[in-house]
Amino acid sequence: MRKIILLIVCLYLGGIIVSSAIDKVEESTFKLTSNEIVHNSQLPNAQIYNGYGCNGSNVSPQLSWNTPPINTKSFAIICHDPDAPTPTGWYHWLVVNIPLSVKSVAQGEKIKGATETITDFKTIGYGGACPPKGHGIHHYNFTIYALDVEKLDVDKNEAPTEVEKKVIAHSIAKSTITGLYERK
Repeated sequence: MRKIILLIVCLYLGGIIVSSAIDKVEESTFKLTSNEIVHNSQLPNAQIYNGYGCNGSNVSPQLSWNTPPINTKSFAIICHDPDAPTPTGWYHWLVVNIPLSVKSVAQGEKIKGATETITDFKTIGYGGACPPKGHGIHHYNFTIYALDVEKLDVDKNEAPTEVEKKVIAHSIAKSTITGLYERK
């Protein structure tokens, strides 16, 4: 009897280790790419805000992602500037409830079936880079999250920090590309 219990425990623990290793492999293959944003390089003018003294086109970038973990049921995208001079940085774009069938978004595209929520510009939809003058280089982190739920219960006017908390609570993998911008 003792040998059987020991065998069951070994099989159980072995399964946990294998499952954990599989999750790491799946997460490492989940990658976000863009035809427009080069990681850790200057953002194109298309992704710069048009207003507040900034003169960009203010359109969301093209993004693609692949190979989400097996338990993925939907996606979310958040663009956040952690360098903004506010306690929580600056949220430029939040999109939740992106259907599992979607693997890319074209420049400026509104994703069918998804929900865009309010940004720190107090508008819904993408708001481009426009940091204060002389504040140095800012990092614009575009992150795709693989979520374990089909739909997050969010209101389009919900505070960006609250939306992000819900996304993170259901995230099983993520991938980020970072664009840079400095307003001189």
